[in-house]
Amino acid sequence: MAGVKSICLHPATQLTYDAVLTALEHDTDILFVDRKGFPVGRLWSNRFGSVSTVRKHQLDFARSSFGYNWVREVLVRKLDNQMAVLDLVAALLEGTAAPRPDEPLQQLQRHRDRIGTYEITDPQEAFASFRGWEGSAGRVYFAHLSRCLPAAYRFDKRTHRGAADAFNCLLNYAYGMLYGHCESALIQAGIDPFIGVMHRDEYNRPVLVYDFIELFRCWADYVVCHLCLQEIVFDEFFDIEQGQYWLNTTGKRILIQSFNDYLAEVVVIQSLSRSRLQHITLEAQKLASTLKKFEI
Repeated sequence: MAGVKSICLHPATQLTYDAVLTALEHDTDILFVDRKGFPVGRLWSNRFGSVSTVRKHQLDFARSSFGYNWVREVLVRKLDNQMAVLDLVAALLEGTAAPRPDEPLQQLQRHRDRIGTYEITDPQEAFASFRGWEGSAGRVYFAHLSRCLPAAYRFDKRTHRGAADAFNCLLNYAYGMLYGHCESALIQAGIDPFIGVMHRDEYNRPVLVYDFIELFRCWADYVVCHLCLQEIVFDEFFDIEQGQYWLNTTGKRILIQSFNDYLAEVVVIQSLSRSRLQHITLEAQKLASTLKKFEI
């Protein structure tokens, strides 16, 4: 089990007791995932990854100006990452008739600047503004990505529940995989994923993951775009039921392998050379360190 971070169980898969026990002994998460790739259950050892001080301070942090500024930083970095994806896609399409990203980049920069310079006095008002600018930026971002794709893969808009097209189906599943990694990283760092900051309490929802994952969605975006630009996504990858697209076994095999390979690639972020998956862990550990030292 050395080096194995998680095991994902899809419908009709099975594990023996010994395999489960070995996973728990090595702090390897066992995830039960639904048709969209999102975890619906998880087994892990009966230990959090750090002292309870982290979780005690987390409540105060979530209601403080430090927590609000952490959210601002997350969203600014998300928009930076989206602009980087547009630049990467443009580089892949250099010399073609694909539309240039100049205008979308300018719009994303404006939304980034609004979030980055907003003076937070009322957090709920600030978060409402952040959601509005983030949503506007997302529409610009995905509209441009769609225009860059071959005609067979273009889409009208993002559809989160019940994908209406192949691109959204692939992206939703990749987000589900990423969600599982982010939740695992938070738990292993000793952080309670159910105590959010911008995403407030919801019954049985690990809302902090919804905040934290924004730092890394760009990786799923790029992998799915790259698969479509290579035109190696085919109709037989999907089951279509009542107008909704679902990845079948063949489609999952291609996407899971592609995304796992991408997450395993070593890259330099903030002067550290690590795999992308390790960078998720490091970001969770960085947040845990902040929480451990936090005092109002």
